[in-house]
Amino acid sequence: MTMLQQTRTRGKEGRPREQRIAAVRESAYRARHHVLDMGEVQGQGYVGQALGAADILATVYADQLRFDPADPEWDERDRFLLSTGHYAIGAYAAFAEAGIVPVDELPTYASDDSRLPMSGMASYTPGMEISGGSLGHGLTVAVGMALGLRHRGLREQRVFNFLSDGELDEGSTWEAAMGAWHHRLGNLTAMVDMNALQADGPTADVLRIEPVEDKWRAFGWHAVRVDGNDVAALIDAFDECSAVAAAEGRPQVVICDTRIGRGVPLLETREKAHFMRIEEHEWQICREQLTAGHEEENR
Repeated sequence: MTMLQQTRTRGKEGRPREQRIAAVRESAYRARHHVLDMGEVQGQGYVGQALGAADILATVYADQLRFDPADPEWDERDRFLLSTGHYAIGAYAAFAEAGIVPVDELPTYASDDSRLPMSGMASYTPGMEISGGSLGHGLTVAVGMALGLRHRGLREQRVFNFLSDGELDEGSTWEAAMGAWHHRLGNLTAMVDMNALQADGPTADVLRIEPVEDKWRAFGWHAVRVDGNDVAALIDAFDECSAVAAAEGRPQVVICDTRIGRGVPLLETREKAHFMRIEEHEWQICREQLTAGHEEENR
């Protein structure tokens, strides 16, 4: 099977579960290195979120999503919407792993005239479906897109929407959730990065959002909560969601508890982790810690 055939199906199809898990773990590990390489260009950024969400993004792109890296606008693709535009550095790493963006283009991140701006913009970057960043509108767009695909008769295509826990503060998110259930959008899967931190402080201090699972279920969604840094659990959760989509016509959400800076102990313990400044001498330490942790996990 060629690379094009593999991506025009979905990565999970025809492969044993253990092989899928190994492939996603390796992709997430490489993506974290891409994040550090891009972050070093600016010396700062939303590195912590990207490291924390790398396993989620790798699961989607290496295992769940149907796409064509040579044709990001292929009409029969699945759609991935990055509602959280400031997570773009993590998305670019996933795009590079998927072959949508060349790896050697990553060092242009956030530079003048780059196709990889600091916040995700559809008009600049191949594979970026929406210009995210105004938090709370991504799920609304996803609902419209999922409904539009159905009206066009494209029933095999799925829409994936990545949200942050801070976006659950927004009323527009819950209006969209209600609309998705009303229209029985079984082709819509949301994922929420529950890293427990917002720009103004811990999520629980800004606005209490728990019990999150009960809220999504009350809005008619099939909800699964997992450790968002456990690849096996993520794959099982997304598989469960896709089965529910086919059987019930119910929108689904994977609620992912993650750790900011995951894989790099130096950054996992940073107090001001929403937008990090990382000293020049620390970048190589981060890489060494990431590599050492990955090697330890694979012994």
